[in-house]
Amino acid sequence: MAAFYSFTRFIVWLVIILGVLTGVLRATILRWVWLPDAKADPIFAASILPSLEGGDLILTYRLGDPAFGDLVLCPEPAAPQRFVIGRIFGEAGDRVRIVNGKPEVNGDTFVFERGCEPPKFSYVHPETHAETEQQCQMEAVAAGLHRVGVVDGHKVLPADRQYTVPEGSWFLLSDNRLVPYDSRDYGYVPASTCNERVFARVVSVRGWTDVERRLSFIP
Repeated sequence: MAAFYSFTRFIVWLVIILGVLTGVLRATILRWVWLPDAKADPIFAASILPSLEGGDLILTYRLGDPAFGDLVLCPEPAAPQRFVIGRIFGEAGDRVRIVNGKPEVNGDTFVFERGCEPPKFSYVHPETHAETEQQCQMEAVAAGLHRVGVVDGHKVLPADRQYTVPEGSWFLLSDNRLVPYDSRDYGYVPASTCNERVFARVVSVRGWTDVERRLSFIP
């Protein structure tokens, strides 16, 4: 009986210690976030494709300062109770142009190194409500590669835009270039409010049985 109580105390203290450590990590370094799915927020869910999907459980990293090309999670500027996810494509003073859905920063363009695997993805477009298929390409930015949903082959494209990023701000760009829920929609994001980099998917919207996407690194 004494051994049973000792084991029980050990388990209780282990749970308490793990809970405290988890709380400290969540408050200072890591945060896990369930993303809204396509039913709850169809525009957000479409905009984060093909890097992420609505309904994914993700991890964000809070140490250090995000940099150009990082995928970040930030409070929405006009509605800080909500969050947005986009890739930093403009820092203070940068001139950003989006032409035919393709970004240009200070005159520099970004190349597609290769196709993704799988090469295409599909979803219900949040505005037309039509089944939409896009090609996925790996885009080279800041010495790294990340997934992009390209606009080639689509008749209706987002309008061409150009911006000069003000001091203390970032310009965020959606990885799905056909659904621009980014700084073209909600404006510049204050850099001081945005310190979480998305770096991993714990489990996808399809659940733990989705082996290819669970416990995966997100560049």
